[in-house]
Amino acid sequence: MRYEILGEPLPAVTCFVNEGETLITERGSMCWMSPNMKMETSTNGGIGKAFGRMFSGDSFFQNRYTAVGGEGMIAFASSFPGSIRAFEISPGNNIIVQKSAFLASEAGVELSLHFRKNLGSGLFGGEGFIMQRLSGNGTAFIEIDGHAVEYDLKAGQSIIVDTGYLAAMSESCTMDIKTVPGVKNMFFGGEGIFNTVVTGPGKVLLQTMPISNVAASIRPFIPSAK
Repeated sequence: MRYEILGEPLPAVTCFVNEGETLITERGSMCWMSPNMKMETSTNGGIGKAFGRMFSGDSFFQNRYTAVGGEGMIAFASSFPGSIRAFEISPGNNIIVQKSAFLASEAGVELSLHFRKNLGSGLFGGEGFIMQRLSGNGTAFIEIDGHAVEYDLKAGQSIIVDTGYLAAMSESCTMDIKTVPGVKNMFFGGEGIFNTVVTGPGKVLLQTMPISNVAASIRPFIPSAK
């Protein structure tokens, strides 16, 4: 498969696949394709896996697109202004991503639930107990809200992340929570009470415009129903 990411900050990824190759995507992500791309909607792995994807923020059903009778072309668009990033998934090189970050992938990539093992980080860290885990083999594309910033953490090296800004990380990284120091900082600093601490080794991908923050910013300007 060949691919090209274009159009930021309203990006799409165009994939060129050989005959018989299959791409998997969440519903509603396909924006254009060649006529020989055959579509099939399924639970992709059974009811159990479908429910797992649903609880992790993805759709119950997934769409499979396969090139028939020659090379095919298909494009997938992001649902929010930002970036699309490609990751090469392989055994030992899995990634953990935020809910609903998955856009599309080759058929060998598996999307599943990832539970936060640390109770405190899941309850107070702002990213929730459930995230998405991408494993298997192949190229996967994820959506980033805003601009993507990547850090490569060494073993024991940490970065403190505010709520909503963590987009993805290597499965080798760990997450915990840290209390914002000082009572005045907690209640009047505008940064909340807890932050997420990500510790290496591994890569961390951050996003500059979480959709939740955008929604909170425009909420006061939305007329209320009378």
